[in-house]
Amino acid sequence: MLTGLRADAITAGYDPRHPVLTDFSLTVHSGQTFGLAGPSGSGKSTLARVLALLHKPFAGTVHLDGVPVTGFRQRAPRAQRTRIGVLFQQPRLSVDPRMTLRTAIAEPLRANGRPADRVDELAELVMLTPELLVRRPHEVSDGQLQRACLARALALRPGYLVCDEMTTMLDASTTAALVNVIRDYQRQTGAGVLAISHDTVLLDHWADHVVTLDNATAGN
Repeated sequence: MLTGLRADAITAGYDPRHPVLTDFSLTVHSGQTFGLAGPSGSGKSTLARVLALLHKPFAGTVHLDGVPVTGFRQRAPRAQRTRIGVLFQQPRLSVDPRMTLRTAIAEPLRANGRPADRVDELAELVMLTPELLVRRPHEVSDGQLQRACLARALALRPGYLVCDEMTTMLDASTTAALVNVIRDYQRQTGAGVLAISHDTVLLDHWADHVVTLDNATAGN
């Protein structure tokens, strides 16, 4: 069986006349961390959203373990959508401000009809203490909130994790802690990771393979 999360000849963006990615391909293999660097505007976040099945490309195909993806966003098949976890740059835009951290972590479990009995286990995995779980986003730091977002991304035990500039707002110690959590998860599950960052030092340390996406490659 073919394993991997593959972008095949993807052309994508927000205006068909001016795509930010043109005919771009990459494959994140199971058990591998694939690093993607590049300047702002080169299409890194667009690619992240395409591979997370959140943005439909103008052309090209996403394959998940050898099977073409047939829909994006709400039309993405649940069996494929739940195989991909995603972690964004700004956790405060990723979590409903009315939710407690406990509710936010449990959200994908409840949305997919699964019991929310793993929240404490997930919180412990990302080093969130019980007293933090009853707080809302404005009552915790960026690092604590991003830990909750990582716990949420891992809640459904995804086979692939897309990390789009997840460490930009974090200090060095929190960055190292979250990278170590993801590495441990990979060792236990064989998950593949796409790590997107402008921090090439981090990617050189974290990723098995690094590619730079520049404006020429992206088709701008």
